[in-house]
Amino acid sequence: MSITIAPEQVERIVWNQHQDPFEVLGAHAIEQDGKTVWVVRAYLPSADSAWVVLPEERLEYQMYSVHNPHFFECTIDTPELTNYQLRLLEGDRDRVIYDPYAFRSPRITDFDLHLFSEGNHHRIYEKLGAHATEINGVKGVYFAVWAPNARNVSLLGDFNYWDGRKNQMRKGATGVWELFIPEVKVGDSYKYEIKNQDGHIYEKSDPYGFQQEVRPKTASIVADLDTYQWQDSQWMEQRRHSDPLTQPISVYEVHLGSWLHGASETPATAPNGESEPVVTVSELKPGARFLTYRELADRLIPYVIELGYTHIEMLPIAEHPFDGSWGYQVTGYYAPTSRYGSPEDFMYFVDQCHKHNIGVLVDWVPGHFPKDGHGLAFFDGSHLYEHADPRKGEHKEWGTLVFNYNRHEVRNFLVANALFWFDKYHIDGIRVDAVASMLYLDYCRKPGEWLPNQYGGRENLEAADFLRQTNHVIFSYFPGALSIAEESTSWPMVSWPTYMGGLGFNLKWNMGWMHDMLDYFSMDPWFRQFHQNNITFSMWYNHSENFMLALSHDEVVHGKSNIIGKIPGDTWQKLANMRCLFSYMFAHPGKKTLFMGMEFGQWSEWNVWGDLEWHLLEHSPHQQLKQFMGDLNRIYRQETALYTQDFAEPGFEWIDCSDNRHSVVSFIRRAKDSEEFLIVVCNFTPQPHSHYRIGVPEPGFYTELINSDAREYGGSNMGNLGGKWADEWSCHNRAYSLDLCLPPLGVLILKLNREKTATMQ
Repeated sequence: MSITIAPEQVERIVWNQHQDPFEVLGAHAIEQDGKTVWVVRAYLPSADSAWVVLPEERLEYQMYSVHNPHFFECTIDTPELTNYQLRLLEGDRDRVIYDPYAFRSPRITDFDLHLFSEGNHHRIYEKLGAHATEINGVKGVYFAVWAPNARNVSLLGDFNYWDGRKNQMRKGATGVWELFIPEVKVGDSYKYEIKNQDGHIYEKSDPYGFQQEVRPKTASIVADLDTYQWQDSQWMEQRRHSDPLTQPISVYEVHLGSWLHGASETPATAPNGESEPVVTVSELKPGARFLTYRELADRLIPYVIELGYTHIEMLPIAEHPFDGSWGYQVTGYYAPTSRYGSPEDFMYFVDQCHKHNIGVLVDWVPGHFPKDGHGLAFFDGSHLYEHADPRKGEHKEWGTLVFNYNRHEVRNFLVANALFWFDKYHIDGIRVDAVASMLYLDYCRKPGEWLPNQYGGRENLEAADFLRQTNHVIFSYFPGALSIAEESTSWPMVSWPTYMGGLGFNLKWNMGWMHDMLDYFSMDPWFRQFHQNNITFSMWYNHSENFMLALSHDEVVHGKSNIIGKIPGDTWQKLANMRCLFSYMFAHPGKKTLFMGMEFGQWSEWNVWGDLEWHLLEHSPHQQLKQFMGDLNRIYRQETALYTQDFAEPGFEWIDCSDNRHSVVSFIRRAKDSEEFLIVVCNFTPQPHSHYRIGVPEPGFYTELINSDAREYGGSNMGNLGGKWADEWSCHNRAYSLDLCLPPLGVLILKLNREKTATMQ
């Protein structure tokens, strides 16, 4: 019988039109003259001649061209054929390779595909993408990509000279294409060459790629995320058994690329792999470069420790092509940006944070993605990840596309991605960006530019279900983690558990509080008496959600001015107002977030292309504000009354919120499972008040824990000489009261000193 293959089959391989090249290529057992023999076929576009090599037998078999000069075939008379190799003569080059089509068994199982197709494969990133592995004793990389509507998919890389004819992939039943390529290794660059039904070619980065080239290059890089030796087991175990809602959470929000730069001539790392010292800010030159993750660990972590924050929140560090997007237009959802180093470098940064008892939060962007040609847009020649109808699938104001949350595989991509950052990088929480844009079908759309849901409403029901699934999965695997919503509307129960019908976040940014505060502090203090509601209104709805109070990057860009520039008055009044604002923020129920630069009173708006204004710290007023923030954070962390009952009604009680004539409010913060409480008094005008009396719950000596007007913070140093004894004088419906001196634009936090009180009784 003839073993020669039909010309049509060869033609389909040569023109890259075969969805299962294994049917043609590789080794095939056939019956010939009553016995089993093997025919080996290979398409080798750059080879002039080829042989099959049996290394164990030290035999070679000449291959012959069939129907095409570069399509080779030979017959081998042997009962078994395993781990054969191909010897290629390419001009003057003679080399030996393993045949990818000799490795026929797919590494992704039917069960994997079943879970993926129903949207429930929580660790699909361990199956799709590029994974270094070993098959039959041969090392290489297994590639798998979901592209159900593609006509053909091939791999491109240095390993095949970026020739899409050489490594054609096999399509599975659910649209997952896969191929094992021997001798490809960690560090190799690759892309997928995807042809649509009309034969148009798209070169795409790997949606599940763990690393990408430094922009402007766009190829994915094979990476192994399982070699780093983590040292944070104690931190991870402690987190697993903790309730973050009863812990102090004070977040330093930072954009890694504009916090501080290094000099261009300073290498990112020394030859021994250790970080090189970074030049000081005064030596920074126009040719500045980004600090690496390891350098940031050396510089940023000590700075955050000095300031007393509990967490670092990074603007999106997932790979993105344009620096000016701040990271919010993601193309590589599974790849930490290569701007600052490798995946292992980022692991080191997180590990060092945990070593120094600092949590790590990452901004996560599942609401939209850019249209860049190498990314997810029109991925397989169809609207695969996005909606086809622009009325559902496009954010025109951002120039981005919207994920199709109704498609199981797309939802699985995103849910697994959220889990991935916790799993592989040990992060402690995510802040989900622009949740409102996901929840409303008419978000920033005019009438006629959006489609209602099945009930005729404007709510995106699929997006809400996706968010519930994401949060449920995160907390199922990682109790003690944080999932924070940036949600600016009145959508109910955002931070309620999914079993109660909520979206399942455990914190929500309080955008209303932020707007009220910035409006209030931008007023001339004389007018504040008419706007007392700005200060008090947040407590009317405080228990509807688990709120985080945030003064974020969004408030210091696009002509909004930095915080200090929003406030009226001379420099002294501006800084006093900032201390007053931050004190009220930290005393108010809710967790805290402040953007970089606010801690020392940066004057200019945030500039993504430059550094913070570090030179301001050469001046005492800015040094003093930074010192104040450090002390405020330390008081916050040490006083359980300020954080254990943020979301319980017993944790907060007004003493007096109605003294709008003086623009003064006073309240009590109480600890959980303790008799401890704090008295907070805020004077929001430059007018000091002597003999200002407030009621207190118990008699005794009240120590002044912090006075925002203290001399060491740049204030006028008016206060109460360290504390006051309560008088048996009824005030504010309480039997005891304090006669206080309220400093101008000042906040006092006082605590009953039970030990001193007991010794005097």
